[in-house]
Amino acid sequence: MPTIADFSKSETWTIESTLKERWGKDNEIELQFADTDIRLHMGDKDTTECPAVIWQHEGCNFVIFKTGIQNYRCQFFYKGYQQYGTGVHEYDDIGDCIISLLQVQSDQHRENQLEEENSDGSLPRGTQVK
Repeated sequence: MPTIADFSKSETWTIESTLKERWGKDNEIELQFADTDIRLHMGDKDTTECPAVIWQHEGCNFVIFKTGIQNYRCQFFYKGYQQYGTGVHEYDDIGDCIISLLQVQSDQHRENQLEEENSDGSLPRGTQVK
């Protein structure tokens, strides 16, 4: 199986720029690069080594896997049992991948906050009883 190239300077710039746009230029996000072993296809018995970029923000971990030339997968997680994806198996554009990842995480974060606020059995904020 051919080797998958590491993230290019352009791909890294896209990720860094999108994160600065999302959380502000003063919010230093440290990207970490790693090699991962994943199954590229559902029927694969063997894994393939793929480069990944990983970062953390406010207790959430993010991962983008590069699975080929302009092919990306992504997920975020809070704890090992709280893993989430975007619902898209693979992206062919790094910009679309990271934007979708951040949007889905933002929605999940908002949902988690609402659950915490209403864990005492009260109605969600703004709910009117008739």
